[in-house]
Amino acid sequence: MSPPVSSDLGYVPPDGGWGWAVVFGASISVGFAYTFPKAFTIYFKELQAVYSISYSQIAWVTSIMCATTYGGGPISSILVNRYGSRPVVMFGGLLCGIGMVSAAFCTSIMQLYICVGFITGLGLALNLQPSVIMIGKYFLKRRPIANGLAMAGSPVMLCTLAPLNQFLFDSFGWRGSFLILGAILLNCCVAGALFRPIGPGTTSVKTQVTVEGKGALKRDVTEDAMEMSSPTNLPMKNKTEEEGDRDCCEKINQYLDFSLFKHRGFLIYLIGNVLMFLGFFAPIIFLAPYAKHIGIDEYSAAFLLSILAIVDIVARPTTGIIANSKWVRPRIQYFFSFSIAFNGMCHLLCPLASSYTGLVIYSVFFGLAFGMVCAMLFETLMDLVGAARFTSAVGLVTIAECCTILLGPPIGGTLIDTFGDYKYMFIKCGVVMVLAGTFLFIMNYYNYHMLAKEEKERKAKEEDPKTVRTENEGRNNWIKETTQDGPELEPLREEQEGPKKEVNGIIEV
Repeated sequence: MSPPVSSDLGYVPPDGGWGWAVVFGASISVGFAYTFPKAFTIYFKELQAVYSISYSQIAWVTSIMCATTYGGGPISSILVNRYGSRPVVMFGGLLCGIGMVSAAFCTSIMQLYICVGFITGLGLALNLQPSVIMIGKYFLKRRPIANGLAMAGSPVMLCTLAPLNQFLFDSFGWRGSFLILGAILLNCCVAGALFRPIGPGTTSVKTQVTVEGKGALKRDVTEDAMEMSSPTNLPMKNKTEEEGDRDCCEKINQYLDFSLFKHRGFLIYLIGNVLMFLGFFAPIIFLAPYAKHIGIDEYSAAFLLSILAIVDIVARPTTGIIANSKWVRPRIQYFFSFSIAFNGMCHLLCPLASSYTGLVIYSVFFGLAFGMVCAMLFETLMDLVGAARFTSAVGLVTIAECCTILLGPPIGGTLIDTFGDYKYMFIKCGVVMVLAGTFLFIMNYYNYHMLAKEEKERKAKEEDPKTVRTENEGRNNWIKETTQDGPELEPLREEQEGPKKEVNGIIEV
């Protein structure tokens, strides 16, 4: 069972109010981040003809874009911790616009890799992570619903961008379309402007500063006492060097909490998702080219993405509502595992669809499964590590996932080039995702079992009178030892006891 819902942010999120404006802005940013690489596949056929390249080579454009979007997670997390979500998202929107406008003047596939893949992908990375982080700061009890609504921006964008790209391509060509898309992506700057900062109140901040000041005073007294009792300056120099190293590590952990790699639930989530993304994006990238390959016209092929998006629009908020229910939320990790396995089963059955009707049915089920996974992708991570450590967690997860995201579509394109058939690509993606879902289900069961066992042992230890007596005796012995340390530490004990009495007069410590 999952732990009860609690806030570790130092304040109680409003669960509404301006938070709904944040959800709207996040739906725009998340929508572009997830949708743009998929909608870009409309131009694959034309770009292949222009540059005389294979499926695997053109797939690298989308693959690099997706990998940069996820691989830029740590950069995005560091910038959010340093400057906040609002300026980061606005700067990301500016990068997206610059990347696509530059792509309109590309004369080689390598230039397209740089402009569309790296520059636009980095801009999308600066849109994705801050948007999800802001939802976690504004919502607690309604967080699954808020995440579901924000993630619904992706299918809404896909439903719009897929036919829009086809219309732009027919009207202005691919170069003119890239210029217009660059202007459209600047709307991410407007979405970022809605991300009003939120955090603990002024009183809480003052209290924290006061406590930190007292702690610093205690450390100064301790250092003075140790310096008086030390015979030489050499031990103090070594101590200063050690403290310098420790301060360096603390500064790094301030932006990226690497202690998460000791977190059992985080490691399970990380391994399962790295495996899942090896087959997550390739089917949707090659859906429209597959339809054209079997003789379906261009607009009908693009409409398959719209069908997928329409179902996805309904699936994401519905999944958020179901995940927020009292029956599912304590078991949300199991629900997430089922969604991944269900996604894989859809891909395994896709080769049976040899007509347009069959592809429409596949698009409906694929849209449902895809929406279920995306709606819970970040909610399950926040459920495991908490909202306070989520910024670091999402940065570390995305940098690990970018490797399989980078390789997934090109591997699929290589299978298509090798066998001349799309079915092997869909089978590979289906097998990978079924394995990922099965792994997450089994390991989450083990994790919940261990958490329950550890909680039971902790309660038994607290209720055991022998343990309590032993702890009290150890504390008394420590007090006696400190009493014998000499008069030079007496000011430290007075400083420690003074604030304690003062605090007890106001609130209980």
